[in-house]
Amino acid sequence: MNKKITRSLLALLLIVAISPAAITAQQKTIVVSGSVQFDVPGAKMQIFTGSGPDKRVLAEFDIDENRRFRQEIKVDQPGVLSFDCKKTELLNFWAEDESVELNYRGADTAKVKSTSFTAIKGGPKNDLMNLINHNIFLNRQMSNSTSAVLKGIVYTSPAERDKATRAISDLNTQDLKERMVYLSELFPETTSIVAVLNYFNYQRDRDIIDKISAKIYAIYPNYPPLDKFYKTKEEAAERTRKMAIGATAPEFAFPTPDGKLLGPKDYRGKTLIIDFWASWCGPCIAEIPHLKKLYENYKDKGLEILSVSIDKDGKEWLKAVETIQMPWKQILSPNAGAELMGLYQFNMIPFIILIDKEGKIVNKHLRGEALETAVKALIGLSK
Repeated sequence: MNKKITRSLLALLLIVAISPAAITAQQKTIVVSGSVQFDVPGAKMQIFTGSGPDKRVLAEFDIDENRRFRQEIKVDQPGVLSFDCKKTELLNFWAEDESVELNYRGADTAKVKSTSFTAIKGGPKNDLMNLINHNIFLNRQMSNSTSAVLKGIVYTSPAERDKATRAISDLNTQDLKERMVYLSELFPETTSIVAVLNYFNYQRDRDIIDKISAKIYAIYPNYPPLDKFYKTKEEAAERTRKMAIGATAPEFAFPTPDGKLLGPKDYRGKTLIIDFWASWCGPCIAEIPHLKKLYENYKDKGLEILSVSIDKDGKEWLKAVETIQMPWKQILSPNAGAELMGLYQFNMIPFIILIDKEGKIVNKHLRGEALETAVKALIGLSK
């Protein structure tokens, strides 16, 4: 092979090997260390990624006899990790190429409770995370204060109360957005700025998101955290479209107590209520008497109910089913409903949806009288 070509090829390979995209794709190990001033005996510390059904614990550990800790974390891809200090404080930090030190207060034994939060000692990327965390903290303090004021006001009607609540909520949302925009203007080339993107609305604030992303992509083409952000948001948007009013309810099939698989498609031709619940959920249990009344009054008009439990413990589910005696079919979702909650786009229960005879979603987030009104309208009994 021509020596000049060989040298050129080697140079090209070297450039690719040391490019920002290649560097960020390599696995790194960072050290998370620190201390806890006041211990919570028996409680553990966790480092994890994600939340809710997407939560993945990377490490669980405790402090030593000197109330210190040191944990190595392998970083497959840069991004935000969360540190839960014995249920006393939850802190986000940026995991990429900076080891971090976190010195927690721990159990708050003071008569006057502390409203501060732990600062991260690390490097430029986590200096920015400190600012992000602090601005989120200030926004939440403002939100809590305004909520307390709202509770002390006497309103002329529930509608006026709801109007005031929405106005304050919109104000707090706008405040946080403006804080994140300001930080993105101050630190446009710091990779941890990607952490602010989740505090924008992916649809309404897309121009802001794309502007922030473009500056990082210009330095780090195909930056994995940004690629992951867009992929995750697009997948979520697609799931939301599939759960829109008028869309066909997504299919699933889970076992009844006797092992028979059931799902929405088995109720075609019927008006169907799907009740997502769990045996440990107080509001879910409180809603069941109303569902029983609905079923009794409208089952002869073609109404069916399917209860889908997200219980983690199958024995507790079976015990509740036996105790409550619901006269309709019961099924149990695997993995405590982790996949199902993503498919049906809910994170709180009870989550109740109403489906028509063709299997299309008519309404959702219904309970009590609102659910009965919707059922009557769907089966043609409303005036």
